Amino acid sequence: MDEFIFLFSFKKLYLVELLILINSPVVRRQKAWISFILPVLIVLGTGGASIGQNSILQNTHIRGFIEVDASYQDKKVSFGFGEQDLFITSQLTDRFSFLGEAVFKYDSTSATEFGVSIERAIVKYNYYGNNNLLLGKQHTPINFWNDTYHHGRVFYPTIERPLLFPADFIPLHTTGIAAEGHDLGNLRFGYNLLIGNGLGSSDIANNDERVSVTAAVHIKPVENLKLGVSYYNDAISPGADVYDKIIPVKVHQQLFTGSISYFGRKFELLTEGTLALDKTDSTGTQHNWASYLYAGYRVTDKFVPYFRIDNLQYGSGEVYYTKNNTQSIILGMRYYVDPLLVLKLEYQHLNTDFQGKTYAVTFQVALGF
Repeated sequence: MDEFIFLFSFKKLYLVELLILINSPVVRRQKAWISFILPVLIVLGTGGASIGQNSILQNTHIRGFIEVDASYQDKKVSFGFGEQDLFITSQLTDRFSFLGEAVFKYDSTSATEFGVSIERAIVKYNYYGNNNLLLGKQHTPINFWNDTYHHGRVFYPTIERPLLFPADFIPLHTTGIAAEGHDLGNLRFGYNLLIGNGLGSSDIANNDERVSVTAAVHIKPVENLKLGVSYYNDAISPGADVYDKIIPVKVHQQLFTGSISYFGRKFELLTEGTLALDKTDSTGTQHNWASYLYAGYRVTDKFVPYFRIDNLQYGSGEVYYTKNNTQSIILGMRYYVDPLLVLKLEYQHLNTDFQGKTYAVTFQVALGF
């Protein structure tokens, strides 16, 4: 996360403005009150001896992201822009820090046709070395993509997330408490244990009978290679509203995920698969599978051609997911005008149960500011 930050330089600006103010004719005539207020302004402008290194203004980092798209699909050309992401980190003390992420995006139900979503709000406590406690709304550490990339498309290897994300195959966020560690020992071992509100719950209360549990481990045996597995367990209450869909019966869900990622100097590979076991009293246990494979090759420092294959398969008696078996192949290219200004062009061939075979060509400009 630390690589996605930007420092606003608030320091010393107050002193510059103060010097201009003191030399103005109006202020020179007010000698009585300026002798009183001057020390206060100096303390505020410099951060104050009592504030020191813990000043929030001196340690708050802000970054913004947005993308603009043009596409050709269904015999028509469309233009639009996606999410505008505001990403904030703040080092409060040597052990406490905060991460916040708010997204502004299109919302047809809003009077202005745009809405605000709090994607993450995390208080982190570093209790020892590379081990931390996290409290708040966070990305569920269930696979590499969800745990690594935030909403800034400029960092995505492809234009959009793999199809298991828009299909709501995995829980994207969990509000709760987590323990995490990374880069431990010779294998650079890492772990995540997250306990929080389950599916169908809100960010302020749990709707399910029990909390959801996510457990994940990974290793980095060689440079740029990461191998990980995870497990998710939840019991979804009947009548729960999950991703704008009412679940009619109680569903006990277990998710098993495996990930392999390698982003070297030339070759890029990312593949993940998730097995979802959804059990109900009426349909038994349904087996659902979602996977994708991404591969790219860096021809130059700026140019990367790539492809991605997605596959979604659902059990015949599935009641939690929307059963829409899907296969997709994407051929694309990525060009770095600048590390924070990336152009992407993709051709996608899609085959779904709902729409049959379709194709689309999409061009994206993604940037950070």
